[in-house]
Amino acid sequence: MNPANSAHSVLQQANRIIVKVGSSLVTDEGRGLDHAAIARWAQQIAALRALGKEVILVSSGAIAEGMLRLGFSKRPTDIHELQACAACGQMGLAQIYESSFRAHDVATAQVLLTHADLADRERYLNARSTLSTLLRLKVVPIINENDTVVTDEIKFGDNDTLGALVANLIEADALVILTDQRGLFSSDPRKDPDAQLIGQAEAGDPQLEAMAGGAGSSIGRGGMLTKVLAARRAARSGAHTIIAWGREPDVLTRLAGGEAIGTELRAATGRLTARRQWMVDHLHTAGEVVIDAGAAAKLTRDGKSLLPIGVLAVKGEFGRGQVVTCVDEAGRPLARGLSNYASGEVRRIMRHSSGEIESILGFVEGHELIHRDNLVLL
Repeated sequence: MNPANSAHSVLQQANRIIVKVGSSLVTDEGRGLDHAAIARWAQQIAALRALGKEVILVSSGAIAEGMLRLGFSKRPTDIHELQACAACGQMGLAQIYESSFRAHDVATAQVLLTHADLADRERYLNARSTLSTLLRLKVVPIINENDTVVTDEIKFGDNDTLGALVANLIEADALVILTDQRGLFSSDPRKDPDAQLIGQAEAGDPQLEAMAGGAGSSIGRGGMLTKVLAARRAARSGAHTIIAWGREPDVLTRLAGGEAIGTELRAATGRLTARRQWMVDHLHTAGEVVIDAGAAAKLTRDGKSLLPIGVLAVKGEFGRGQVVTCVDEAGRPLARGLSNYASGEVRRIMRHSSGEIESILGFVEGHELIHRDNLVLL
């Protein structure tokens, strides 16, 4: 973990980039859409495209802009008022992005997503294909959470998480999170004059979460912790993350030129396969299976499949082929995978050997509850 920037930016070599900008930046701390700032980011993204890089923009700001348009002085707590703010604010957000990019002859597209779009395999693949096609057609997709229809049960929670999920969805090389802070510090710089900027670290390092504790602004929902967790999620598919101040002059083009700015959190592992990546990206799974210590060891240590005999209990209701979470007896999540059997069937065959499945159910979908090829460790 380096306190000072000592390496060249990963953005220099990246070909496919996700840029996420937060509500406080987009709306000038809630005072209204910051046209000048959005124009600057559009200019820089156009410059990245001229270098041959593909860029997707994930932008917050719809609810904050809607609050202003509808006269709310603070963020509503009622879900329907939030949805109304999002509906009004999204109009202004789309308009300003369209005009800002048009000034550089860059076409844009609005894409609104919910977690349900990425949790359902078919919709996941459709979203992936749409974004890939837009990039092939030289269009900049501008993504936001679909807050007009989202509920607490299906929402991403913040656009840092959404940015990471999109990075995994389209196998991006880098995620750039532009925020109102200059990066991740060793402690809160507002309280500790000796706090040091972390120039580079490994995404997923547990120390980073301790450093990043704290909530976001009154305008947005994310804090530094959500950015650190987003970097960990993006790293699962091999994407590096940069956290930088959004008002740093020419921040994107300077990063693309190799300059080290802000905090760089590098991915330590290679990319997961697309199917495993999709399973990892589930924020909410259909159910849980509680497994005994022997089954847990076979999964995590030996890379084996999960057999029915190792299951102690089933929680929730799910169908065949749905993603479930495997937890140990203490409730700790160990893995996710595609179940060969529905929850009711699992309850009948659990604690039985694979050879007994046919006599219990009258058919065999597979000798494993979850085959190792359809299993990903957490």
